[in-house]
Amino acid sequence: MKIVVLDDYQRVARDYGDFGALPEADVDVRHEHLDPTELIAALSDAEVVVAMRERTPFPAEVFERLPRLRLLVTTGMNNAAIDLEAAAAHGVTVSGTAMYGATKSSNTAELTWALILACRRHVVTEDRALRDGRWQTTIGTDLAGSTLGVLGLGRMGTQVARIGQAFDMRVTAWSENLTEQRAAEAGATLVSREELFAGSDVLTIHLKLSERTTGLVGPAELAAMKPSAVLINTSRGPIVDESALVAALIAGRIAGAGLDVYGVEPLPLGNPLRGAPRTVLLPHLGYVTERSLRGMYEQVVEDIAAWQAGAPVRVLAAPA
Repeated sequence: MKIVVLDDYQRVARDYGDFGALPEADVDVRHEHLDPTELIAALSDAEVVVAMRERTPFPAEVFERLPRLRLLVTTGMNNAAIDLEAAAAHGVTVSGTAMYGATKSSNTAELTWALILACRRHVVTEDRALRDGRWQTTIGTDLAGSTLGVLGLGRMGTQVARIGQAFDMRVTAWSENLTEQRAAEAGATLVSREELFAGSDVLTIHLKLSERTTGLVGPAELAAMKPSAVLINTSRGPIVDESALVAALIAGRIAGAGLDVYGVEPLPLGNPLRGAPRTVLLPHLGYVTERSLRGMYEQVVEDIAAWQAGAPVRVLAAPA
């Protein structure tokens, strides 16, 4: 059985997942991202493919060109880059993994706060200045007494909101179906979407990517923000209109942005975000911790073993 593991950038798949326990498994681990022209050739004889999050799209045309493929395992229990209807039509089982093994981790929430603090206290700028021989080149902004706006108050947004309270911030929140009671349970105040953008000193995004949320943060929303505010996105890149964000940063309409996600990943060398001022840019590290990756790869092996035994687990299916 040929198994191809995609996008193991950190080179830990074999250490964290016991692929050797799978009978008659020929495992090919790819450490570099494959572009579409390379993908089909690399997977042509694979019966099982392991995808890392949404790095590699699997639309209908990919399934059509991989007739040997029978199991696609994705890390995480949601993957917008996989056409589940097409997978089913081509006889491919799709299984997922609980993102953080058996525990609920706050690793993306922790990284969100790393970006918030880096932006508000100019950590990257001061680090570079110090290495260049300069001393105290910026003035930081206090979090205490300021307003944290949370766009999307689900599990991750709630974790971020509670940390905001520990910094003595006023926490506001909005999402389409959020209620006052649910917001209050997270220590936040429900406000309108317009109020969220206009009143936040730090606006952080924690929404799932969908047709409804794609481009949700666009020119009008960025224009409504305070010139002193920063935007943080550790959710999904396409929720923010990147061109509008770059324009807002260059024009000084917002004070900065901390980003861990992008419309195209890895972020292309020529992307204007790379040269945008007052930004802290990370390469989608929200879930990249030892506990998270270990839990993922352990469950990848469980998924493959269960499928081999004829009883697949954590099966993902298209909505009815």
